[in-house]
Amino acid sequence: MLRDASPQQYQFETITLDELVPEDHLVRKIDAAIDFGFIRDAVAHLYCPNNGRPAIDPVRLIKMMLLGYLFGIPSERRLVKEIQVNMAYRWFLRMSLTEKVPDASTLSQNRIRRFNDSDVFQQIFDHIVEQALVRGMANGRVLYTDSTHLKADANPRKSVNELRPEGVSEYIEQLNAAVEADRKKHEKKPLPAVKKTPENAVAVKNTKVSTTDPESGFMHRDNKPKGFFYLDHRTVDGKHGIIMDTHVTPGNVHDSQPFIGRLRRQTERFRLNTVAVGVDAGYFTAAVCHLTREEGIALVPGYRRPNKGKNALQKKAFRYDPNQDVYVCPENKLLIYSTTDRNGYRHYRSEPSVCQWCERRSSCTQNRKAQKTITRHVWEEAKETANELRLTKWGKKIYERRKETVERSFADAKQHHGHRYARFRGLMKVQMQCLLAAAAQNMKKIALMVAFFGFMSSTG
Repeated sequence: MLRDASPQQYQFETITLDELVPEDHLVRKIDAAIDFGFIRDAVAHLYCPNNGRPAIDPVRLIKMMLLGYLFGIPSERRLVKEIQVNMAYRWFLRMSLTEKVPDASTLSQNRIRRFNDSDVFQQIFDHIVEQALVRGMANGRVLYTDSTHLKADANPRKSVNELRPEGVSEYIEQLNAAVEADRKKHEKKPLPAVKKTPENAVAVKNTKVSTTDPESGFMHRDNKPKGFFYLDHRTVDGKHGIIMDTHVTPGNVHDSQPFIGRLRRQTERFRLNTVAVGVDAGYFTAAVCHLTREEGIALVPGYRRPNKGKNALQKKAFRYDPNQDVYVCPENKLLIYSTTDRNGYRHYRSEPSVCQWCERRSSCTQNRKAQKTITRHVWEEAKETANELRLTKWGKKIYERRKETVERSFADAKQHHGHRYARFRGLMKVQMQCLLAAAAQNMKKIALMVAFFGFMSSTG
């Protein structure tokens, strides 16, 4: 016999909010593992201590934002609606069943006005990393760095071509000093200063710029989508996959450019004793290899297929003799040092009278003067050392874990934390998004590991 359902929504029940949240819910594990007390001190300077209306607790505001990234809720309006009906979220935020949830505009205006142009979100991320370090869940001995693209909130068909300053290498000062020292060593005159226009303007190039989000960059890479993107350059610890750093650049910035600066930032900020860094082939440049070695850190790169060029006889057929500082061709003839150019490449040239009658000339060089030229970077030795390290048993073991650390971290971010798209427009706002997403991932990992270790100790 069927009976009508009783209108239970009108019945009075005595129950606590704590009873409505399952014991194994993720927010309970995070609440038990993460100390959020530091947030109030981090934002205290952004609030007036003795004037104005009472502010919403900043800890609650930040925890609301973190909930959005923790559970992949893409908008602040939807986040507020979820908090209204989700008892676990209310419990995490210390809100009663009848307490009014702050409006979505409160979140957005605090983000835009109060927290914008501040280092609050960087501080929040750093504090959570420090909590992982204190618990022994990270040690910084081996780090893994890579980048992933976030699609900018910009229509690729709405763009203009503008003359923008040409990108300058982050390592230009070190390179200039190395070139000057190398030319002096070879008794060459210093290179003349770069000539500037009468208006003293910097070099510019024609660049495709979005009219919707001008701070994004037009990305055009092999095996990558084409359009306006941002790049999240992320570093992950090799012990348990804790994210140690996240840094955003426009999509047209090369991966290697911010690498050394961010590596130094981590080792100094967290006082790390880093031994090795695993990276993909995009970071395998002479500057990165040299400067990483200067930091006392071993670089373990991925394999980069060399450019074959138009000659059948490739550069690898020529042997470099460091004692004489010459290259030896397959016919045992010498290529002598000629000069060092502004880009840091030494030029080694053969004797035309010898090459002119060589049987291999047609496969070696197409030069009209019958002269073969081979270039070698002033930091080429560092590249060779890194490449040799890559082939060792230790190097292979280090590089193998890259897919289990930084690549897995990006996969988790895209699948569960809304990391495929930039939620906002502008470099600083996307930086905030990446910091909060990385902080949420670290919180989740720390909480799950604390719960696991606690379970193992209780059963053991």
